[in-house]
Amino acid sequence: MKITAHRGGSSLAPENTLAAFNKAAELGCEWIEIDVQLSLDKVPVVIHDKTVERCTDGIGAVSTMTLESLKSLDAGLWFGEEFRDERIPTLKETLLLAKNKHLKVNVEIKLYPQDNLALLCEKIKKVIIDVDVEASQMLFSSFNIAALKYMQYHQPQIHRGLLVETIPANALLLLAEIEAYSLHCNYVFLKEQQAQWIKKRGYQLYCYTPNSPQQVSLHWDWGVDMMITDVPQAYIKTINLN
Repeated sequence: MKITAHRGGSSLAPENTLAAFNKAAELGCEWIEIDVQLSLDKVPVVIHDKTVERCTDGIGAVSTMTLESLKSLDAGLWFGEEFRDERIPTLKETLLLAKNKHLKVNVEIKLYPQDNLALLCEKIKKVIIDVDVEASQMLFSSFNIAALKYMQYHQPQIHRGLLVETIPANALLLLAEIEAYSLHCNYVFLKEQQAQWIKKRGYQLYCYTPNSPQQVSLHWDWGVDMMITDVPQAYIKTINLN
């Protein structure tokens, strides 16, 4: 039973923060999943939403704010008083923590309309090289085929995972196009027959975001390799009970 901590241990600490990644490490998770986009001054930062409102005390789009402005925001108080003054981390800070804690990192390349795809991918690539993360410790995922194709060309040694909500009829063509390692889909919509033909073609199959092991008790039998969950502790407890 393999699991990825979605945005870190995001049910125990504010999502996509160093606190959440530390929680995942404390739980013994092998993988964390993070979202990366660029600040106004072109620094890769770890945050999911296009804007900062939901998870900080600020207002505005991430892409319109400098790193200094983003770092001035409180990214933890919304979750709980104990996380007051938690900050939006950079990708570099996150990868350094991951190396120190022996965490593997699934980097979701987060693109919104008008974002510069090539620039985001290039900046991500540079940070990975600067931090000297081994390819085996990384996975790129995205809903954006073009982003994955860019990484296929520029960092082919790092595995690529195609994100979809539901598995499209042309899934195998898309996976072949980017020489994918994995397909990531919403567990709610996955059918046993789909899982079987994805697995027969040799791809890893990951599901997001089942927050209770009971929701996907059959999915393991279908061949699903990984669950990407906000509540990794629930799965770890299940493992320990068996």
